[in-house]
Amino acid sequence: MLREPLLHFLLIGLGLFLWFGRAAPDDGARDRIVVSQAQVDALAQQFAGTWSRPPQPGELRGLVDSYVRDEMLYREGEALGLGAEDPVIKRRVRQKYEVLSEELLAREAPTEADLQAYLDANPDVFRRAGRVSFEQVLVVQAGDDAAAGAAPAVAAAKRALDGGADPARVGRVTMLSPRGDDAGLDQVAREFGERFAQQLESVPLGAWVGPVESGFGLHVVRVASRSPGTLPPLSEIRPLVSREWESARRRDALEANVQDLRAKYRVVIEARLPEAPAS
Repeated sequence: MLREPLLHFLLIGLGLFLWFGRAAPDDGARDRIVVSQAQVDALAQQFAGTWSRPPQPGELRGLVDSYVRDEMLYREGEALGLGAEDPVIKRRVRQKYEVLSEELLAREAPTEADLQAYLDANPDVFRRAGRVSFEQVLVVQAGDDAAAGAAPAVAAAKRALDGGADPARVGRVTMLSPRGDDAGLDQVAREFGERFAQQLESVPLGAWVGPVESGFGLHVVRVASRSPGTLPPLSEIRPLVSREWESARRRDALEANVQDLRAKYRVVIEARLPEAPAS
């Protein structure tokens, strides 16, 4: 009997049946939706956050009904494989995994030494922009057909201004600010462009000079005063440094997790990719 192939087949079939009964999901459990008290409380809190009041009993029942409806539709869609290869769902799952990785791998609070070291390693992130007081006159607008004669126009504007002419009556009429009083260079860069702000850091003080270029054209400018940027001590900007340190730590934690995953997965690229340019 022990050598009978039919007996072997029956025993194997019985073993597979018993294993499937334990390993396969219970249809009753799959079709069972449990709404816990914690989930009901979360629905009520979401409602209160939106409407600034707790839900009425009928409204709360409606929230639970909507939750059950969403769960039923989600499960049926998942059973049909509707979420497979969906880029929106993939992106959402990836984002949740990234947040989970950052939370699990980056929990300890920074010490004073950690924050000071981060500030020392990234001074440009926290440096306060320099300040400048200046006047400007737009002489040649960008794209102007008269741009070929820019040099004579700039020279004529400088002569007029040096002779005491009113800056409001020299150059082009624009909506740009004619002057900045103790303005931050970062603010100047936002209004006139980075190139314009950089030039204000080096032109001589107290004289009309030009041309100074911006995204709007060519200017003649006079800088009355200028002060360099400063790096505040940690005691003044601790919340900002702490926030940036936390962001950097989360990025590092996620990147470390990605590198561990690269060692876990075997990637096969079947497409032919173009050669990367030499760097």
